[in-house]
This record gives sequence, C-alpha cells and structure tokens, in this order.
Amino acid sequence: MSFSDHTMTSPSLLVAGSNSPMLGLTIAWHPDSNRVGEQFIVADPQAELELSRFSPAFRLAGKDALPLGHGGISREALRIQRNGDQGVLITPPASRMVVEVNGVPIHAAVHITQEQLSKGLILGLGRAVLICLHWMQCLPKTNEMEGVIGVGSSAILLRDQIRQVASTDFPVLLLGETGTGKEIAARGIHQHSQRRHSQMVTVNMAALNESLAAADLFGAARGAYTGAQQARKGLFAEAENATLFLDEIGNTPASIQPMLLRVLETGDYRPLGATQDLHANARLIAATDQDLYGENFNQALLRRLESFVIHLPPLRERREDIGVLILYLLKQNKLEYPVALPTSLISDLLIYDWPGNIRQLSHVLRRILLALQAGQPADFHQLVGISKERSSIAPAAQAIQAVHPVTGTVGKTVEATQSARKKLTDLSEDDVLQAMIRHDWYIQGAAQELGISRPSMYKLLEQHSQIRKAEQIPVAELRAVLDASQGVIEQAAHKLKTPAESLRRYARIIAISALSG
Repeated sequence: MSFSDHTMTSPSLLVAGSNSPMLGLTIAWHPDSNRVGEQFIVADPQAELELSRFSPAFRLAGKDALPLGHGGISREALRIQRNGDQGVLITPPASRMVVEVNGVPIHAAVHITQEQLSKGLILGLGRAVLICLHWMQCLPKTNEMEGVIGVGSSAILLRDQIRQVASTDFPVLLLGETGTGKEIAARGIHQHSQRRHSQMVTVNMAALNESLAAADLFGAARGAYTGAQQARKGLFAEAENATLFLDEIGNTPASIQPMLLRVLETGDYRPLGATQDLHANARLIAATDQDLYGENFNQALLRRLESFVIHLPPLRERREDIGVLILYLLKQNKLEYPVALPTSLISDLLIYDWPGNIRQLSHVLRRILLALQAGQPADFHQLVGISKERSSIAPAAQAIQAVHPVTGTVGKTVEATQSARKKLTDLSEDDVLQAMIRHDWYIQGAAQELGISRPSMYKLLEQHSQIRKAEQIPVAELRAVLDASQGVIEQAAHKLKTPAESLRRYARIIAISALSG
C-alpha cells in the first residue's frame, strides 16, 4: 500500500535512457484486502502475458510474490498482448469466468489504445478481483511517506520529489486540482526537512481580509491602524525557523503580492507601521488549484515561487492508486464496514473520474458506509450526487464497447454478430479469413466472433486453403518477414497468413535451435 525507503533520487527507469512506458497490472481490489496494491510489471513492449488463477505472481515492493489465487478466477488464461506503444489486446479465456473491461462484460478480444491505458483501465475477473492496467514510468520501489499513498509511478515520483526538495530551503509551488492533497504534500516537505521540530504555520490566502492582510502576514507596530493597541506578531515571524504554507496563493490580494515578492527576493519585510525591516527565516511553500499564468497574478512573484514546482496529478490519472486509497481512508477515519463492500460498487469507485479527487472519494466512502450500516442499498450514482446520464463511468464504458471490441460488420460489435453463425457448414473460407484479420490473427477472438469453439476454429484453419501452418513455412521466409516486421508478431502473422500464437511459438523454437546450433 505504501512503502519505506529514504532514497532522494528520482525513480530509475527500467531501461536506462528509455522513455518507453512499462505496462503495470495492479490489484485494485481483492477479497483478501492485504493483496490490494500488489503489482506485476510488463517491461517488454512486445510481451504476451497470460493472466490466470496461478500466474503471474503479484507483489508489493519488498514483499513475497503470489499469484491471484482466488477460486473465482479461471485456470484458463486471459491473454494480454502488448503491441509496442500501440496499446494492448485483451483476449478473454474460453471459460465461464465473467471478464469486464471498465464494467462492461466482454466476450471477444478487445484492443485498448495507449491513450485509454494512460487513464487506467479496470479489468474485472470473475466479479471478485479487479485489476488496473496502466502505464508505469518507473519500477516499483519502497519509499513510504505518511499520507502520500499510492503504488503507481505518479505517487512514487511525488514522494521522491518531496524528499529531494525537503533537504533544501527552496520555495516550493504545489499545483493541482482541488482535493489532490496539496496540504499533505506540504506537510511531507516540512516533516522531512531540518525544520520538522518546529510547527508548520498554515494560512489560507483566500480567507485574508484585504485591509488587514499585510498585518496578518508581516505583523504591525502599535498604533499602525485603528484598534492596534499593541504590537502584533505576523505569520512570517510566527514561522521563524519553520515552514510557512501559503494555501490558495492564487487568491492573494493584489496589494500583498509585491510584499511577498520582496520577501522572496531579499528575505526582508517591514511590519505595518514599523520603522525598521525584519529578516524572515521562514521557508515558503505555496499551493493553488488556479492558473497563475494569467494577467491577474504578479508574474515576477510567480517566477520566484517556481524555484521548485510539484504537480499533483488528479485521481483520474492515477486510477491504480484508488484501491489502496480506499483502504487507507477507511483506516484513517476508523470506518468499519459491516459487510463486504460489493465488488460492483468498488468497480464504480475505480472507474469514476472524481472531479473532487481524494477529498471527494473520502466523503463518498463515508456516505456508502452509512448507507450500508443503515441497511440501505448503496447506489453509487445517488451517493456520489450525480445522475446516471452525467456519470463519467458511462463514457468510459461506451468507449470500450463502441470502438474497441473489433467489429464484425460496420456498425455492429462482435457480440452482435456472434449469434448469427453457429454451424461450421455456414462459414465460408472468406468468413474465417476476415475474422482472423480483424482479430490480428489471434484464434480465440476470431472463434468467439464466429460463434464457434476454439477446437472447431482449429479444424477450420487446418482445412483453409490460404491460411498456413507456422511450422510449414520455410525458415528463411519466416525470418525475412519477422525482420521486415521488426519483430511485431501480429504484422508478421498477417503477411504470412498464419495464426499469431503458433507463429510466436515457432519463432521461439527457431531462435533456440539457432542459438544451440
């Protein structure tokens, strides 16, 4: 869920100097809550992964690796095939296990684009285990930090950035949408700095009264304004040798912005009505969910605040962390659920885009548990305060349905064409050939589209006059086509007119025999 390490460098890429992302499979939910957050990383951009009850082995950094294990998951493997940077092909197994992609049941192979994976994709297995497919820019690592929760590369990088800048006195600017945890990040910087023995001072700049803002921040001499019966200590003085967190910096009154600029440039400020400057020793951290690059914010001040910038990603861009966040929020708020949270409800929580981010997730969890404790149905749309028509779950599901199950005919999905053909005698050679082409030469997807079993599909392939057996293709031709296809099996299978699975196996045999000979 969260990790322990004090490394201050940025997370290392799997391949030095490479910007190619790795495919991450993170357990987003599991009947055994201890498994949530475990990962399996696919580094090879051309890899083919078989996901079943017994493989692969998932792990948390620094912990033992275990397969999914749950009895609701098929022994038959679901295939996940990467195609370089083009995305992945997901082929469900020939079993009774229900497979869902973003909450939508699939019965045939679906292609998921690189863009869709960048948003995180929820793969449901047997209505019991939920896996998030997402990109990883770095290897998993243990670098635990209180409150900064997550196992994805965004969370890892955030913790590393906090540790890097904590050892300095640089001003820090935290940018992120509302509810992304900017104050938690600020506290992380303070707690890992040499100032951690002093209390961090926090001020909401939006709550400052403009006429008294200067006195609030910098203090005031006696008699500096009506009612100033004695000298007043400002927040900069209160944060001496500590950290001053300026939240909602975008709402700073215009008259105060030049004063803040002077403190950042020289370290000096003058209390209201005073005759001498004071020197500030407070370390500044500022945060906002606004765009500071417009005309309404002092651009010179912005440049000073930009000494070190940390972007906190929205929750919809780190979907792989939602499961561990749910468990963390339940524990932090001492919330106990009387019955197991329904997997369908957890799936909704994982798929939703969360405009209010972690803060909104926390509030919705409270409402869900209150409803369950009262014996009421936990309707996600009602509890999150949206109508089904406006739910961001629906567009995500529709995108998978409408675009990515490979279409059998124009305007019809694979599911719509499956029932049209059941008998082998009804299928022409062209039907078989076109189904194989549409499914990148993978047998399972083509068989499901045609509405026949995998053994029946093998029979049709053996009898086909145009489709070739991989082992009967001359080695020289096979190697030439693989070289021309730059090792992309799907492209080579299309050119050779042979099933991709058997081509991959035969290519490996050739490589082994060539090495041994």
